[in-house]
Amino acid sequence: MSQSRIAAVDVGNDALKGLYGNLDSELYIPNVIARDIEDRPIIGIEDLDQKDPMDGIHIRVHSPALQENNVIYRVGNLATKSDNASELDPGSSKSEEDQTLIMLFASLALDAVQDKNEKTFSRNNGTVEANYTLGTGLPLREVKEGKDVGYRSQLLGSVHQVEFLVTPKYQGIKVNLKFDEVKVYPEGFASFINLVMDNDLNITNKDLIDKRILIQDIGGLSTDIAVIKDRNVDDDKAQGFNIGVSESLEKIREEIRSKHGVELDSRRDVVDIITKKNDRNHIMVKGSRTSVHDITDRILLELAKKQYRHLRNVWQKNSQTEICYFVGGGSVVLKEYIKSLNNNLDGYNIDFFEDEKESIWMMANAYYKLVKDFQRKNNKKEENKKVEQKQHANTSK
Repeated sequence: MSQSRIAAVDVGNDALKGLYGNLDSELYIPNVIARDIEDRPIIGIEDLDQKDPMDGIHIRVHSPALQENNVIYRVGNLATKSDNASELDPGSSKSEEDQTLIMLFASLALDAVQDKNEKTFSRNNGTVEANYTLGTGLPLREVKEGKDVGYRSQLLGSVHQVEFLVTPKYQGIKVNLKFDEVKVYPEGFASFINLVMDNDLNITNKDLIDKRILIQDIGGLSTDIAVIKDRNVDDDKAQGFNIGVSESLEKIREEIRSKHGVELDSRRDVVDIITKKNDRNHIMVKGSRTSVHDITDRILLELAKKQYRHLRNVWQKNSQTEICYFVGGGSVVLKEYIKSLNNNLDGYNIDFFEDEKESIWMMANAYYKLVKDFQRKNNKKEENKKVEQKQHANTSK
């Protein structure tokens, strides 16, 4: 019987961030998929097994949870090079898209085949039987609409199979995924947990724990503003908006294509241009360093104004708020624009994470803390049950 392994997975619009087993085992995969054929051509003369599997994720996915079953996909880096690459569309619901599940299953299958000690899961004739206790999340808006219930139930109780096709090192391996438990958390609540607690759920930020705070989580497709009061998320006052950075990144990509004739593979490439430490907002055009500042500034400032308007509206309804934290990949992209607007306008007490990795990995870290705590409590309950049964058996003799 294979053991159950913890997985904490944030299927972000830009990329999937996942932690598996422990905090050291992480996967970062661009959230891009593309339909493909079974025998994809290999370009280059080097041995397939010498390549990095992360650059060649090529899988067939079979799951009753999928609307389109048994389809072959390129995933992540490999998919960005396809003409038919697909990224999640603005306005779509994360819980209802096949793409969310394909990314989730692909990441778990990669973790299962990479399992270092090979003792966690049973293996038989090239098939890995992998059991997981999963912690993940959905935007606040979807949780308020009750979509987390359906999302959770389609994962539980079924076997989801990932077959590696032309993938370096793992070609021909099948992974059968099963979930012992699935915990789906609202994304705003997860941010709060991460702000105030360490990996063992001990309170580390005592200054913040009893404050009235807002957490504005700017994602690719949506923005959640969590209202925290008395150590809890106020579900009635918390708000989710159908606005993220994806549409703006797509506009930037389109304008760079039409103005400079440069084709960027994915939104991830646009993010790199905006956020890289050196040479920010520059691209190479026919070998010449070229500024795209005019395009990025205009489009991102427009989005920052919309985000700022949401902050102002929510703050007005929660006037005793003491601070708002901006988190998520979108806040990294918009940070300078929002700071500038705030300095020139209302001057709210706002804060960003200077460590960009911390902001981007915040959700996955929070899910890990929460699901680890759930597992710990569950194990304790099981142990107590066994002790009670033993005592009952002894008294019955």
